[in-house]
Amino acid sequence: CGGHCSVVTSGGANCIAATCTSQRQGNDYVKARSRFIISVLSFGYAFLYIPLISVVFYSFNASSLVNVWGGFSTRWYRELFRNEQVLDALFLSIKIAVTSATIATILGTMSGLALARFGRFKGRTMFSGMISSPMVMPEVITGLSLLLLFVSLQQLTGWPGQRGFSTITIAHTTFSMAYVAIIVQSRLLAMDESLEEAAMDLGGRPLRVVFDITLPLIAPAMIAGWLLSFTLSLDDLVIASFVSGPGSTTLPMLIFSKVKLGVSPDINALAALIIAAVSIGVAIAWLVMRRSSRMT
Repeated sequence: CGGHCSVVTSGGANCIAATCTSQRQGNDYVKARSRFIISVLSFGYAFLYIPLISVVFYSFNASSLVNVWGGFSTRWYRELFRNEQVLDALFLSIKIAVTSATIATILGTMSGLALARFGRFKGRTMFSGMISSPMVMPEVITGLSLLLLFVSLQQLTGWPGQRGFSTITIAHTTFSMAYVAIIVQSRLLAMDESLEEAAMDLGGRPLRVVFDITLPLIAPAMIAGWLLSFTLSLDDLVIASFVSGPGSTTLPMLIFSKVKLGVSPDINALAALIIAAVSIGVAIAWLVMRRSSRMT
């Protein structure tokens, strides 16, 4: 009735008025609930993004004090690009993240295929639990156990001679492949198996069907798993602190060590560059998804 009641008969006047009142009350409730949800979301996003914006703002501060504005300047960006320690840590982190994400994607895809397509095999329950456990295991426990493993291997076989790139890569691959396996398994369970069955009915061998049919269909899940593994590796601090050695400082470890001594303006510049890189990546992904949705 839209807030207006038109009485046709005197016997139905009370019924129509009650209906209109109920609808108005329902609309008021929906509006109040919407305002509450919007307020909560706005507060949450403000709590998240205002500090990020302030970091970017103060990265252009000419003052040596982080929270005292001394005028606009790109001084700390120049200082950052001349800091070999930061650049070495950045390149090491990217190298580890790319390598561990690639290996984790391969192993995780194989694990997801085994869980989704091999049916019930002996040890499936234990294998599934071993795949999922790194996601719920505290990072301190994972890092400590890997440290003890590498120390024992060094005493028994002499490898690794020094903890660094190889040990950090193995550690990051260990927990990253669990996320890839879960993502790929979920994609395979939601995928129609008739396409694979039709390919085999037409004479395709199982391995050929996997490469020609299955992998192209789960490629988006594999890409998502690779990106997630890359992000987790680039962001990791706790596990890398356990399995790294002298001369193998990753970027999160360097930032944490600098923050303990007091935040310097060049850290703001570094954080601003990371925020810019993430924002550009999100924008590109959004444009690609928008273009693909238009094409479909």
